[in-house]
Amino acid sequence: MRLGVSSYSFSRALASGRMTFPDVIDWVAESGADHLEVASLNAELLADPQLVDDVREHAAAKGVELANYVIGADFRGDDVAEQIATVKAHLDVAHRLGITRFRHDVVAWAWRDADQTEYETTLAALVPICQEIADHAATLGITTTVENHGFFMNNSERLRRLVYAVDRPNFRMLLDVGNFLCVDEDPLAAVPRSLEVAAVVHLKDFLVRDEQPSEGWLTTVAGRSILGAIVGHGDLPVRRLVGIIAASGYDGPISIEFEGLEDEALAVTTGIANARRYWEEATA
Repeated sequence: MRLGVSSYSFSRALASGRMTFPDVIDWVAESGADHLEVASLNAELLADPQLVDDVREHAAAKGVELANYVIGADFRGDDVAEQIATVKAHLDVAHRLGITRFRHDVVAWAWRDADQTEYETTLAALVPICQEIADHAATLGITTTVENHGFFMNNSERLRRLVYAVDRPNFRMLLDVGNFLCVDEDPLAAVPRSLEVAAVVHLKDFLVRDEQPSEGWLTTVAGRSILGAIVGHGDLPVRRLVGIIAASGYDGPISIEFEGLEDEALAVTTGIANARRYWEEATA
């Protein structure tokens, strides 16, 4: 099991100044995690080649593999050429960091007003864009991915269709076991369907309620409420999902992504321990 941590798990600490990115690297090095996913600092890295070198060298000195690089993108507006150029520039940064997996979005995370007809039209427009980006990534030895993320490019069938339509060996899926809840798809059905096209897995957990308990909960397409939780402490069947992943033979990176209210260090430490225990149980 190649188990690591997404830097997104520490987004509050990074935003508040309680931690710096080198602090996150140091924490991962001491945590027993196998790698770090770079999902923070992206704009700064793009603007500062020296910072890229500093991050790469600091991670190497601490023995922390940088396993994945995560950015947003939206190819639905009038600035598609600019968006593509920016993604390619980030790919160059990822290559300089020594990273071989890369996630880019294809539409805005919050867009949820599309019907199936609009999905079909949008899918047709996205395919050549993802092909162009994947072809650039191939020259750098990088596999690009799109995540089941937000409310439009989510659902296992939509992601599988995109991967097969792009039809590039280095274009795959970042499989987030929890995000299917945003569109009310059962992870126990979606995860096994998605593993055959997955190059990276995010392991997370959510609390799920039929009605919103308070502000700060995310509303799903069907009107349920979800809130990030420590892996193993929420309502997702995480133990069963880890067993499904282990049984599939998947051997790529798995990253803990915490987005709950608890202390980040405690949450991620607990999540790592739970995930390793579930994997050991599944493979015993």
